[in-house]
Amino acid sequence: MKLLAITSCPNGIAHTYMAAENLQKAAEKLGVEMKVETQGSIGVENEFTEKDIQEADGIIIAADKTVVKDRFNGKKLLSVGVQEGIRNPEGLIKKHQNGDVPEYHSSGTEAAKSEKKGKENPIYRHLMNGVSYMIPFIVVGGLLIAIALTIGGKPTENGLVIPEGSFWKTIEQLGGASFTFMIPILAGFIAYSIADRPGLAPGIIGGYIAANGSFYGSEAGAGFIGGIIAGFLAGYVALAIKKVKVPKSVQPIMPIIIIPVFASLIVGLAFVFLIGAPVAQVFVTLTDWLAGMQGTSSILLAVILGAMISFDMGGPVNKVAFLFGAAMIGEGNFEIMGPIAAAICIPPIGMGLATFLKKRKYQEAEIETGKASFTMGLFGITEGAIPFAAQDPLRVIPSIMAGSITGSVIAMMGNVGDRVAHGGPIVAVLGAVDNVVMFFVAVIAGAFVTALLVNTLKRDVATMELAGEGGHVEAATTHEETPPVSKVTEVTKLTDIMNENLININIKGTKRDDVIDEMIGMLEMENVLESTEDFRDAILARENESSTGIGMNIAIPHGKSPVVSEPRVVFGIKREGIDWNSLDGTEARLVFMIAVPKESEGDAHLKILQMLSRKLMDDDYREQLLQVKSNEEAYELLKQVQ
Repeated sequence: MKLLAITSCPNGIAHTYMAAENLQKAAEKLGVEMKVETQGSIGVENEFTEKDIQEADGIIIAADKTVVKDRFNGKKLLSVGVQEGIRNPEGLIKKHQNGDVPEYHSSGTEAAKSEKKGKENPIYRHLMNGVSYMIPFIVVGGLLIAIALTIGGKPTENGLVIPEGSFWKTIEQLGGASFTFMIPILAGFIAYSIADRPGLAPGIIGGYIAANGSFYGSEAGAGFIGGIIAGFLAGYVALAIKKVKVPKSVQPIMPIIIIPVFASLIVGLAFVFLIGAPVAQVFVTLTDWLAGMQGTSSILLAVILGAMISFDMGGPVNKVAFLFGAAMIGEGNFEIMGPIAAAICIPPIGMGLATFLKKRKYQEAEIETGKASFTMGLFGITEGAIPFAAQDPLRVIPSIMAGSITGSVIAMMGNVGDRVAHGGPIVAVLGAVDNVVMFFVAVIAGAFVTALLVNTLKRDVATMELAGEGGHVEAATTHEETPPVSKVTEVTKLTDIMNENLININIKGTKRDDVIDEMIGMLEMENVLESTEDFRDAILARENESSTGIGMNIAIPHGKSPVVSEPRVVFGIKREGIDWNSLDGTEARLVFMIAVPKESEGDAHLKILQMLSRKLMDDDYREQLLQVKSNEEAYELLKQVQ
């Protein structure tokens, strides 16, 4: 016998490994082959392969944390607390030896997510993990600062200022605190995605160092680009240390002491001595170069400033351009800050506008982010575009740069000036902008350039809306050919996909396969099968994986096949019962056959199974079905399944 076991505890330290060792020893004593996967603070170790799962006779999960079970669908699975794995490992194994463990049948939701996750590029997946945790900090910080500036801000010679000691100054500080966490959180959760919990602390520390140039002699930090570098560096360093073989006595302290300390040291020192200093020198050179451009082509200067403002959206390149404009205000030159003020707000406004214009290009979450981004843009907060740039930099960054350049050049040509060190429509509303009409022309033109360009470059999101009877199927276009989609009726209750012709209360077959053939024949009469043989093969293939006899005198054979044109359910009664290798040993008397198109296996098939299993748990309902006298009576009862 070959068993697989998973051990995990909330802290992921001692108990995880104690349970693993006890199970391994018990297996050796009982002559059972066992592989143990630990899900501790150090992450997943000794992870099962597909071959391991396929060859296993059973699974033991000894855990006090949620463990994804969908990969064990159809396997005999015993799930207990981690203490049971420590105290009674032999008893758990003997339950498998004695056949006292039921098969696990998943809903398929987690499996679908895991499959999708597995197909994603790992670099993209790690990046998106960081971005998803960073977005709330951008939204909270941006909106709080925007509110504070709108209500409490006053234009002065030193910029848009909120009076010290005022209530709105406190609100601004809260928003600033949120922005302070933005880059460390981005880096931390990129590292977490790569190396699990051991990577979190090094990633956050590395992100903090990246965002604070004082560590490496720079007025401006490395921004969100530096945070991304820190996150990946911390994650892969932690992962490398995790893979070092250490004695079992050392394993419990690896995730809480050894990995975080060494990874933090490596990442921090790398930024201070290798990455940060060269970056600081680049930005000093950029500032000097911009200062030297005064008096030359104003249009070329506008192009450069617009590109720099939008390149890293609040990062060091942005800060060099912004500080240059602010310095010019001090010298009485307001026409340098004018183009910068326009360029500052175009990335978030443009990306928000893009989500409004072409919703099919964006996921639902991105559309919601677009609303927040647009709002932040109105208040001159360039960081509102960061979630889009981090997720799709190759399309978004060139698009927002083009928009900001457009706005900056129009503002320069229109002699737009800005008397405060801030940007966005908010400064125009407060009266700090000279030639306000051209300012808004510049912002609107730049925002539309960004929106139109990014929507041209982006592909449509691969979504599909399925209409009901008499409706239509609308599929978003991609660069790949979209396969034909079978007609699918929306299923809200079982009788949506069956009729009285698909009910037989007196099944004649005396063997399982005979009953299957009889029910397939009813489907054939409904003209929903292109090939009865192919569908029969699909049904039997599922039965060979594990019996669909779920117990309590119920069997639910089901098949997913491209030869099925529409979802259908056939119901049959075999009052004498028939052997279906049911889990509880009972003979099948109520048989439901589910047929679904291959394309809809992720939703229609699961929804039907869910409806059936929930209703069939009712003892009285099962007894009523067994007592029906006609197909019509059975159909009326089946209307209750929804």
